[in-house]
Amino acid sequence: MACFLVPATEAVVTTVATKIIRSNEHDKAETFNIKLPDGSIEEVAKTPFSTKLGWLNKMLWGGSALLAFEHLWHGEVVPFFPFLTAVESGETSEMLAEMGSTGVMMAVLVTATWLVMLAVSSAMEKKAIHNSALVKEEVKA
Repeated sequence: MACFLVPATEAVVTTVATKIIRSNEHDKAETFNIKLPDGSIEEVAKTPFSTKLGWLNKMLWGGSALLAFEHLWHGEVVPFFPFLTAVESGETSEMLAEMGSTGVMMAVLVTATWLVMLAVSSAMEKKAIHNSALVKEEVKA
């Protein structure tokens, strides 16, 4: 009925947080050199947290938009007030229960997937930094 409103609300919060964090980062990107398979060396920057939070933001907005379209398609959301047919037909308690169960679980699942993405990204960056330390040692030798 209105389960898409929970991830959409989280998306609004992450949008605001992303903008605040991005304004406070001041382009302080940490850079390091990596050795490519062809033997060349390239300078790269660590991914800032605002960019990583933007990943979550995009996942939440995309999922919410898709769910909103699905609910519109099935007639559960209408383009006139009160917009949700559950409110109009007096099923508000059922709608709130669905938002509390299904909506929260969808938001948690998307956030958990993002946390896995962060872990993988962090591991890749640590590996690249470790390899860059080896490159620095080779350059010194």
